[in-house]
Amino acid sequence: MIAAESTRMYAEAAEAPAAVERMLAANADRVAGLGAALREAPPELVLTCARGSSDHAATFAKYLIETRTGTPVASAAPSTASVYGIEPKLGRALCLAISQSGASPDLLATVDAAARAGASVAALVNVADSPLGQRADWLLPLHAGPERSVAATKSFIASLAGVLQIVSAWVKGPGELDRLPALLAQSWDCDWSPLAEELRGVRGLYVLGRGLGLGAAQEAALKLKETCGLHAEAFSAAEVRHGPMALVGPDFPLLVFRQPDETAEGIDALARDAAAQGAPVFVAGANVPGNIPLPTPQAGAAVTPLLQIQSFYRAAAQLSVARGFDPDRPPHLSKVTETV
Repeated sequence: MIAAESTRMYAEAAEAPAAVERMLAANADRVAGLGAALREAPPELVLTCARGSSDHAATFAKYLIETRTGTPVASAAPSTASVYGIEPKLGRALCLAISQSGASPDLLATVDAAARAGASVAALVNVADSPLGQRADWLLPLHAGPERSVAATKSFIASLAGVLQIVSAWVKGPGELDRLPALLAQSWDCDWSPLAEELRGVRGLYVLGRGLGLGAAQEAALKLKETCGLHAEAFSAAEVRHGPMALVGPDFPLLVFRQPDETAEGIDALARDAAAQGAPVFVAGANVPGNIPLPTPQAGAAVTPLLQIQSFYRAAAQLSVARGFDPDRPPHLSKVTETV
């Protein structure tokens, strides 16, 4: 059996603090310019365009932008442009495209259609000279460096940090960007081994979050499918009570991402109720009675999901190996997926 520490997924996830530090420094001037432009001519809508892990970063962007600026955020359905050939009616909009490779045809078709409709395009992309990078009015490279494991890790965290940097410049808020690399390093050292131990023999689970934490929950569920062969399904903590809660019990665990904001009380109540049904419940970010706590460095609500997913990646690499998988080579998958 391979060791988790020898996998590319593990090594690349461990590089996230350095990657984020590089990106924040390299993009500071460009993001300041974008923030000034957004304040001078506020968009009526932000349209996000992404697939896979990048779309989970777009979920985070939706909640951060809407809660910090009041600007509505919608997720583009790429097939509308790439398959159906529909031209959107956007008005004054910002198209925020997020991608590791910047090469998927459907993403490019969506960005082109948005630009023809008059939207400005900001691109968070790891491959700066990609077709997406060449189309951007505001090119914001992720500076994550090569990512060879099929499972995206440091590029996802860099995408979330890029969203934080944009919104901080837009609203001229203090944020916690200067502390973020050090906080990520602390998160990598957090002990989430109970999660890997408990999930070793299960077949499925829910991964829950709400608001700013929903994107992290979506990303964790994808990684559990991709690298661990687990049927993990992500839900908003507000939606899981509408039917899905019926499956929760002793053989069906929950992994809960909790951040310290207005959603915390409802998250805690849900975690207590699930534990009362006999389910093993792991809560990142709080010690809820009857649950298994997963440590998270103390930080603001907007930063917390980044710290939790960093801790999760380490545990996921360990769980993948424990279940007999190679997290760098998930079956039937390739690093770059080009959908039409």
